[in-house]
Order: sequence, then structure tokens, then C-alpha cells
Amino acid sequence: MADKTYDLIVLGAGPGGYVGAIRASQLGMKVAVIEQRSTLGGVCLNEGCIPSKALLDSSEYFSLAKNHFAAHGIEVPEPRLNLATMMTRKDTVVSELTAGVEYLFKKNQISWIKGQGILRGTDNDHFQQITVGSEVYRGQKILLATGSRPVEIPGLPIDNRLIIDSSGALSLTRVPEHLVVVGAGYIGLELGSVWLRLGAKVSVVEMLPQMLPKSDPDTVKALQRSLKKQGMNIHLDARIEKLQTDNDRATLTVLRKNKAHEIEADKILISAGRKPNLDGYGLKESGIDLDESGFIRVDDNYMTTAADIYAVGDIVAGPMLAHKASEEAVVCVERMTGQGSAVNYHTIPGVCYTWPEMASIGKTESELEEKRIPFKVGKFNFMGNGRTRAMAETEGLVKILVHPETRKILGFHILGPRASDLIAEAVAVTSLNGTVDDIIRMIHSHPTLSEAIKEAALNVDDSAIHA
Repeated sequence: MADKTYDLIVLGAGPGGYVGAIRASQLGMKVAVIEQRSTLGGVCLNEGCIPSKALLDSSEYFSLAKNHFAAHGIEVPEPRLNLATMMTRKDTVVSELTAGVEYLFKKNQISWIKGQGILRGTDNDHFQQITVGSEVYRGQKILLATGSRPVEIPGLPIDNRLIIDSSGALSLTRVPEHLVVVGAGYIGLELGSVWLRLGAKVSVVEMLPQMLPKSDPDTVKALQRSLKKQGMNIHLDARIEKLQTDNDRATLTVLRKNKAHEIEADKILISAGRKPNLDGYGLKESGIDLDESGFIRVDDNYMTTAADIYAVGDIVAGPMLAHKASEEAVVCVERMTGQGSAVNYHTIPGVCYTWPEMASIGKTESELEEKRIPFKVGKFNFMGNGRTRAMAETEGLVKILVHPETRKILGFHILGPRASDLIAEAVAVTSLNGTVDDIIRMIHSHPTLSEAIKEAALNVDDSAIHA
């Protein structure tokens, strides 16, 4: 029995599970990870963050060659798409990274138990038990990191032939004639962008009146204008009333402003969000409670309502982001060893990897108004930035929300080229409890994209130089 007893057993090998396992091993724990996939890395590495970014980059290169090289004086023949090669490259990126996680497991002496783990309660020695098939494993502590899965829409059953989910959209063997994306969240807009660049007609249907509904309206509106200019059809405040299928085609009846119109498509991508992956793990039987939103209830140490069982990532409240899961997992296992680590939820960045990219931390104006928190706004459009002019990438803006008295940063929103990287400056300053004045005093290299951040900071007091 000794070889099946561990200090920590992690259920799930995604960004929360595998990162938590590695950190626990570094802290001297004997660790096992239970994962039923044939590869490590969870949804993120296998069919989410990594493959989608690989296709986003590849499709962006194709779009640049097709639509933008000529303006830079680069004359090349009309590019031809080899979708099979593009998909092979995506698969190679995924396999290299998942193999890298497997190497890290071996390096850190983490046991990988392959199969479906089910919680079975404590034994006489107060160890938590998990069964995998007929085998029983014992852990002093258990960390649940089982991730999430796509939300299904009644009346639009996913068959991954005509109606696909995000995994299906990453594995198409041909460019759709017309792809209808149901849901204007991060995933839908990113995958819609991939196939739009590669030649598909793309229509997005969103039941709410705004894309990316929890994001800053100014940056969202600017992104919407950009996507429409690229050719994406966006139907907001719209609801799908009926679906009719005929072999490999579908007709959607969409109701918008009390008017119904039909949209024909050969692929429908369901991208209406994700929900915690909780079924089949024996949570209820182990005394693990859920909150009113269906997430696992945890305390400040990420312990569930069952002693010595912890949970992180998409299965607990908060944004469903890979880096949030990883950070929670690190803090969770460090707290197991008595450290006083904590996650700064105010500085968790959210990124939409469209082009231009959109990234943010903190609050929006409406959230601050709702809580009656005073704020000042600083904005700067990338049109006034020298580097974006040189790049011919002038769309977008930087927007900073600042407390008028403390000068602390309350919200930071960027739409523009490489916003996913630029947001790191906002995270750094905010994490160090800095103020907008710290950004103003920082010297930013010229010409760089980051100068737009300083200009937005200056604009809080109407002092921007290039506005």
C-alpha cells in the first residue's frame, strides 16, 4: 500500500493541476496526478489556449501576406492556403508542449496515474482515498483541478460535423463557406477570426447587447468596428429561434429587434461559455458543497467543505483563465506548507487574442459607478503613437481608470497591437501598489508601443504630449 500513498494527489493535469503538482514537489511533497487524457496539459494545452493561439498566429501571417505586404513594398504572388500543413504545425506545437509537461513530471518525480479518479472518502488513518479503476490511492491532501467544459445550448446539439464546439473548430479539414459563431465571448471571437482570415464568411450571433459583455465598452466598441471592417458580421441582442438542417447545411432563424431573418451556414460554432467540470468525481458523496452558481465552495486556503480536499481553477468562482488556475494552485499548495501566499485577483489580466488584441485588468467604469467609487479617466489612441504608425497598426487605445485622491489604478484597458504583452506593465505597477504617477515617471523607450501607456497616464490630468 505504501507505493500508493502520497502527500498530495492532484485530480486533473491542466494549468491548475500540473502547476500545483510541480510546486508541491518543489516544496518536498510526494505527489501524484490523476489524468485520464493520453497527454498532460488539460484543455489549455491540448484543445484550448495553445492550439488556438497557434492557429491565430498562422492565420495572421496568411492575412498579412494576402492583404498587407504590398503596402510595405513587399510584392509576392497571391498566397495559397495549405490548411493541412497549418494544422500539422498546430499539432506539433501542442505535442511539444505536452511532452514538455511530461518531462517536468519526471524531473520533479511526480507520478502520473492514468485514468478517471473518483473520491471515496477517508480511511481509518484519515487519508483521503481515490479510486482509479480497481486501484485505490491514498493522499494526505487532495487538490481538485478538473477544469471546465463548453456550455451546451438547447436545440443546438453539438455533433462536431455541422454543429461544432471549440475543439471541432480547431480541427476542421476545410475552410467553411459560412461559419456562424453562437456567442461573442473570447473563444468565439478568436476562433471566428481564425476562419475569417483563412477565407470563410463569419457571422457572430450574441444574445446580449455587447460583445465581451463584462469588458470595457470603449475598447469593445473599437474592437467591434475593427472586426466589422475585417469582414465579420456581428449580430448583437439577437436570439436563435429555430434550427433547420439539410445534410451538410443549416438554416438558423435569428430574432433581432422583433424581426426574424434567416442565416444559412455550413458550420455552426457553439461558443456560449464554459461550466465547471464536476460530474463523476464523487464530490457530493465526499461532502463537497457547491455555491449558488454551481462552483465548488472554498475558503481562503482553497479548502472545500470536505477536510483536506482543495479546489482551484475553473471549478471555483472567478474568471475561467489558465493563469488564474495556475496562480491559485501555487498559492494553495504553498498555504498547505504554512506560507502566507495570496492571489491578487485585482491584477488578473483578461486577454482576447483577436487582432487587434484586447487586454484588461481591474474594474470598468460601470463597475466603479455601481460601487460609487470615484475615478478619473485617461485615454490615448494608438493613432498618435509613432511605433504603431511605423507598423501600420494604428487601431485601438489605452484607457486607465484612476482614483482621484489616492492615484491608485482601478482599471486598465487596452485595445491594440500586442495588448496581451502591454498589459504586463499594468499588472506590474498595480501588483506593487503603484500609482498612475509611477507610470508617468517611468521612462519608456522610443519608439515603442508602451509609450501609449505613459500618454494615457498623462491624460488623466490632461497632460498627454501627443494627444
